Amino acid sequence: MGKPFVDSKGVWVSRLVRSAFALALVLSIFEWAAAQTAPARTPPVVGTIKSIDGSTMTVTTDAGAERKVTVTETTKLLRVAPGSKDLSQAVEIPVTEFQPGDRVLVSVRCAGDSSPCEALRVIAMKKREIADKQAQEHEAWRRGIGGLVKSVDAAQGTVTISIVTAAGKKDVTVQIPKGAIVRRYAPGSAKIDEAKPSTLVEIQPDDQLQARGVRGADGTTFTADEIVSGAFRNISGTITAVDTSAGTISVVDLATKKSESVKVTTDTEIKKLPADMAQSIVMRLKGGAGGPQGSGAGAGGGAASSGGPAGTGGKSGAGGSGRSGGDFQQALNRLPASSLAEFKKGEAVWIVATGSVIDTQVTAIRVLGGVEPLLEGTTREQAASILSPWSLSNGGGDAAAQ
Repeated sequence: MGKPFVDSKGVWVSRLVRSAFALALVLSIFEWAAAQTAPARTPPVVGTIKSIDGSTMTVTTDAGAERKVTVTETTKLLRVAPGSKDLSQAVEIPVTEFQPGDRVLVSVRCAGDSSPCEALRVIAMKKREIADKQAQEHEAWRRGIGGLVKSVDAAQGTVTISIVTAAGKKDVTVQIPKGAIVRRYAPGSAKIDEAKPSTLVEIQPDDQLQARGVRGADGTTFTADEIVSGAFRNISGTITAVDTSAGTISVVDLATKKSESVKVTTDTEIKKLPADMAQSIVMRLKGGAGGPQGSGAGAGGGAASSGGPAGTGGKSGAGGSGRSGGDFQQALNRLPASSLAEFKKGEAVWIVATGSVIDTQVTAIRVLGGVEPLLEGTTREQAASILSPWSLSNGGGDAAAQ
């Protein structure tokens, strides 16, 4: 199985602005609080404050509905930090501290069909604190590690992955201690917020794995606080058909020589590589001095400044200049978005997709056009060494620094 565009920049998480890190951060306390509530006729309201008008609070629920509740003098108003597991550190606050965008769980009492209902207790997580927690999580993933699974020892709690560094490939043993979070991407999704609880038994060789935690001093071990795994495919080849109405693109895969039908959704990231950037990459892969500086990449920045945790790491070009591949990843991520309509029959594309080789149709996570010079002027392995780190999401990762 080919390696996806695992980022030196991504957690395999969708773009940060679209990844609901906050949802995972806040639900634990809300679920705990709801479980402590005595059975009531009306379930609690969970969502985000839309507006506050006097004593009336309008909440947009996680289901997308709007609920109005009345805050009275007897309503218990509490603030908890994102990531809290219970109310032991909750702080009482006045209603004036509530703001639109705050996450809330509201225990309510309703009299018949009357609306709004009375709020008995409001537990809030402040919008700013959630954003700060998101940034911390993002940074933890950015400094994480990711690569292709080689072996799994569920009994010992370890997974060996292969990563790409500036010096080439190397193996890293990811240690997953008791208490670490283990999740797996949902079918057809590369969004971390949609990943489901999982076990090490589900992880298979050739899966992609992303971990956040602490890197060992010698670079050959990594102790994980959380891991996310999934099966992804790389498809590179020539377009044979584009159906914008159906949202599909057909490609003859250069590796298998088979035609692949790929579904493109509103969540698919579509970009085109400028010709000058493509040529500089070819030079770099062949050991020349070329690089993506002229195409918007920052000069000299190490992989730690590149994008994301999910990746086989941000590799420098094979035999290249010693610059981190992270600069190239940044340049890719700064490229403007394209549309499916901009792709034509006969063009070459590089696609990372969910699904297995037996699926009749897979779903694209990333589609990159303008790759003809890479596919014609380099080997598939050379191209993969620099394209594979392209993010499945936003994040970081400094594997290239190893």
